[in-house]
Amino acid sequence: MIGQQAQDSPIPLDQIHYNEAGLVPAIVQDYLDGTVLMMAWMNRESLQKTIETGETWFWSRSRAELWHKGATSGHLQHVKALRYDCDSDALLVSVEQVGDVACHTGERSCFHQIDGAIAPPPADTLSQVFEVICDRRDHPNPDSYTCKLLAGGDNKILKKIGEEAAEVVMACKDDDPGAIAGEVADLFYHTLVALAHHNVDLRAVYQKLQERRR
Repeated sequence: MIGQQAQDSPIPLDQIHYNEAGLVPAIVQDYLDGTVLMMAWMNRESLQKTIETGETWFWSRSRAELWHKGATSGHLQHVKALRYDCDSDALLVSVEQVGDVACHTGERSCFHQIDGAIAPPPADTLSQVFEVICDRRDHPNPDSYTCKLLAGGDNKILKKIGEEAAEVVMACKDDDPGAIAGEVADLFYHTLVALAHHNVDLRAVYQKLQERRR
């Protein structure tokens, strides 16, 4: 879809319900972990340029001009998918964010504040758990189970992965949905600990899955 001429796009440029100012809200999210990166406005022309170039273009209301995201900062957004909602009055843009920075403040997401404090934006559950594990790795707490695993290195971490994998097998053999979900959750967690221990980003795993999905 992306990169084709606008007239060949499944996004119906003339059927999008723009507001009285000729604009439609565009929610931009990371294509791998679903993090909402920003919200901006598009008009018909910026939507068309987004489709044609494969990079996000918006309409700046303050400057009253087209805005090519990242053209100055280098933090371009390569579009992976474009969708519109059931009322055709909002867009969802899935992107690969160059530099992992979407906000003008230097944060990954414009939605990085909670009660005035800086906090990571919400992503999928695995990414949130992985972030906690990495924080335990970087800021050890002797009372933390995760820290104890990391301190034990591969011997302890890999032993637990083996045990949890065996428990997944047994739960499947017993055909117990609740037990299967619980044991797979344990296996996921211990695998995330292994990734953090070896400094492998979870997003690299997602990238591999995306490549294989094609």
